[in-house]
Amino acid sequence: MSMDYQLLKDAIGLLEDFESQGGGRRYSKDIKGFKEWIRDGLKVKETAIPEPTWEGKQKGRSPESVINTLIVHMNRYARSYSKSAIYGSDFSTQEEFIYLINLKAFGEMTKMELIRKNIHDKPSGMQIINRLIQQGWVKQQSSRTDKRSKILHITAKGLKALEQQMGKIRQASRVVTGDLSRQEKMQLIHLLNKLDHFHQQIFSKNLNSQELLEKVVSEYLPSKN
Repeated sequence: MSMDYQLLKDAIGLLEDFESQGGGRRYSKDIKGFKEWIRDGLKVKETAIPEPTWEGKQKGRSPESVINTLIVHMNRYARSYSKSAIYGSDFSTQEEFIYLINLKAFGEMTKMELIRKNIHDKPSGMQIINRLIQQGWVKQQSSRTDKRSKILHITAKGLKALEQQMGKIRQASRVVTGDLSRQEKMQLIHLLNKLDHFHQQIFSKNLNSQELLEKVVSEYLPSKN
């Protein structure tokens, strides 16, 4: 039986693509990771949509530029709705009720755990936490395992303050997702989860601003041939 050399060449070509496109960074460097990479590639092809148009495309504006701009816009839209949701309440910012929601959903945690869960720097996070403590919505106590750490938990007063605003907060959440269908929401969750996973692993390393971009580009982004 003669060997199908074209099939062998195609298989080697796929392996080269797997290496060059950064597959080894997101997937394990074994046959299992290779199979997952191929499977995900097929899913993308099956669900491919026509390439959209965007402002400045004909002049060379990149899709990365558009994505960054749209994410910034969405953040500003969401903040305006959140501001409306807490209008007339004792909440000063949307971060305050987001911190409370996290404590309610995930239980007690240290100050730094709460701050990092909300992707804040320490000074900003501590200001929010201090405000919550002053309001009596959160209490702190020394950790049983590390006396230097403070454990935070939401109080009955905090739960009540949160519950009083939850109706409007849910309304704001619905408004932010606009007129997307359920299928479109599921697709968006998938993509945002993928992006969040990518950035979370970098954020957890606490890289300083001076080296951040260079390290991410060299260690996390797929190389371009």
